[in-house]
Amino acid sequence: MSTLLEVSGVSVSFDGFKAINNLSFQIAERELRAVIGPNGAGKTTFMDIITGKTKPDEGRVNYGDKGVSLLSMSESRIAQAGVGRKFQRPTVFEDQSVADNLMMALKKARGPFSVLTFRPDEDDHAKIVELAEEIGLSGALHRKSGELSHGQKQWLEIGMLLAQEPRLLLVDEPAAGMTPTEREHTTDILREAARTRAVVVVEHDMEFVRRLDCKVTVLHEGSVLAEGSIDHVTQNEKVIDVYLGR
Repeated sequence: MSTLLEVSGVSVSFDGFKAINNLSFQIAERELRAVIGPNGAGKTTFMDIITGKTKPDEGRVNYGDKGVSLLSMSESRIAQAGVGRKFQRPTVFEDQSVADNLMMALKKARGPFSVLTFRPDEDDHAKIVELAEEIGLSGALHRKSGELSHGQKQWLEIGMLLAQEPRLLLVDEPAAGMTPTEREHTTDILREAARTRAVVVVEHDMEFVRRLDCKVTVLHEGSVLAEGSIDHVTQNEKVIDVYLGR
């Protein structure tokens, strides 16, 4: 499979502190990857760099078939290019129904006029039903989003990102605050999503990472400490020292 995102030699400092230190990372077109590491390892800054929120001091971030540089693009332009990001806390429109939330997120022309004149057609409604099924909210389409459980809101937000048809989906700690059953369903959603796009999951919960059953990248002090299967990285002496042994 061809490489979708390549981060090479990236460093960034905040007030003299090196948050990211000569980091290199690659992910293929349809690949699921977990990123783990202790607090302060640079996981959030890594995602901030990919999405254009933080500009690195040096290095390259190339994306897509033509390997275009994301560093010269704005956050909104990067999102339009197909990079979607889910933050830790779900942000859904609580007064709107699940269906309305998904409909608002659909990939459409987003000019001021087209937004005002948007009338969903049969295809749009079919897409909403399909998305609701994918995230496990088929029975809740007409419920107000504010009535959903924490886990269901997380699924809805993942659905809203999938509605935008990203080629790369970055998900920050999706398992936080979920029940065991919700966590299990979340791994299923992410694994299914990775069949058609690249998905990077930043997570602390090792059981959750194990269930994802994918390649794992361990970050420490802003660079890659180890990479491989969950069994490979959890047996790595350095990883045990800095992360697991605590």
